[in-house]
Order: sequence, then structure tokens, then C-alpha cells
Amino acid sequence: MRIATFNINGVKARAETLVSWLQNADPDVAILQEIKSEDASFPRALIEDLGYHLETHGQKSFNGVAILSKYPLEDVMRGLPGDEEDVQARYIEATVVGKTALRLCGLYLPNGNPVELDASGAPVAGGKYAYKLAWMERLRARAEVLLAEEMPFLMAGDYNIIPQAEDAKRPDAWREDALFRPESRAAFRRLLNLGLTEAFRARVQGPGHYSFWDYQAGAWNRDDGIRIDHFLLSPQAADLLKDCSIERAVRGGDKPSDHVPVWVDLDL
Repeated sequence: MRIATFNINGVKARAETLVSWLQNADPDVAILQEIKSEDASFPRALIEDLGYHLETHGQKSFNGVAILSKYPLEDVMRGLPGDEEDVQARYIEATVVGKTALRLCGLYLPNGNPVELDASGAPVAGGKYAYKLAWMERLRARAEVLLAEEMPFLMAGDYNIIPQAEDAKRPDAWREDALFRPESRAAFRRLLNLGLTEAFRARVQGPGHYSFWDYQAGAWNRDDGIRIDHFLLSPQAADLLKDCSIERAVRGGDKPSDHVPVWVDLDL
């Protein structure tokens, strides 16, 4: 089973781009972020006409996540548990069944900028950076619940986290950014330390591998990228991992997102 994660950066603005990619790449499952569409106005027919089942968790103009699957999607859950007052559409779960059942967790992790710190250096309560870190703790708690259930699962999406310096062309430019601050990377490591596998680094080592290039300042032409789109696999899912890759060429296509798809191939 081939599963892709793709921050589409507006499904209506890039509907033709998305359809063309789905036709050419033919993933079994695609997990989308930043659909920027309410559920009712998502261009559902375009996706379903290609043979995909579709589940969305959207909101108007911002955020939003979706799962597209050639397999039926079961036990769908919308929203990350742990904060009933959080209305941002950033998380969706569903189960697909191939040779075995697999729980899919699609996420669009908060950016966290601007970083607001108090005099002691702690994130200011109510600020965007505090929200990002709290969201990551909720994600860790959800991972603990799923690990206890022992069903293979993966957590895929735009994490807005640069894990290591080698994951940025110019790491020094990101030192104080919420994507690369030590608190953010420590929260990411706490997820990994639960026993999750970062699929790309399990297969590919070294610098120069990016999944995002800003639209500004010619970042794509200068290959000034960062790697922020990730798959984290439970131990049971990691046992099924065959490969993981970044579909870099998509960034050079017509009307591209600033992100590109990342793939895993599972023996499923």
C-alpha cells in the first residue's frame, strides 16, 4: 500500500493540480493538509470520480485536513482529543484494511509563530507558540493511547518541525523560528521516544532532502528548502515499511503548493 501526505495549500485553488497529481501518482491513500475548505464546499466529486473514498475535517479559509483512500475508511474521528475548546481543524483519523488494519492519523501541526516568551524564557500563555507546544503534548498523549491498542498506526502530515540542522538548507536562519526552536524539536523527540519510527530517516540519511520551499525570494530555484512533512510509524507499522521518499519534482509543476508529497510504501 502506497500512502502519501501532501499539504495542498488550498484545495480549491489547486483542484486541477491535485487531480493531475492523483491521476499520475496513483496513491492508494493520500492524507491532505491545509485544504482551506469547509466540508460542505470541498470539491468532493472531483476526488470521488477518481475512485477515492473521502473524509474531511475542514474550516473556512484556514487549516483543514482530509483522507482520500481507495479502500473504505472506517471509524472516522475528527479533532485531536485533549482540548474541547480547540476549534481549529487540524486532525483526522480513520482505519483502512489491507492485509491487516491500519489506523491513519492525519495532522496539520500549528506553525507556532510568532514565538512569544516571557521574562523567564517560557512561552507566553495564550500565544501561538504555547498553543503549538500544547498541541504536541496532546498528540503525544494520543499516540500513547494508540500504542496501547497495538493496532498498526501512522501519524502523517505537515508537522511544522525541522527535526535536525541537516533538514534545512540554512539552519542558522531558522534558529529562533518556532519550527526549529529547541522546545519544538524536544517535543518531536518525545514523540519518537515513545517508540515511533520517523520513516524517511529510517530509509534515507544525510542533508539536502526537503519537502517545503517558500514562495518568496526564489527559494525553489535556490533549493532553499526545509523538511517538515513527516511520517511517524508505530512499531507494528514500522515492521511493514518498505520505503519512504519525497516527490520533489511536484514543486516544479504548474501552480504548485509550497510543499510536496512524501510517500511511504507499506507491505499491507
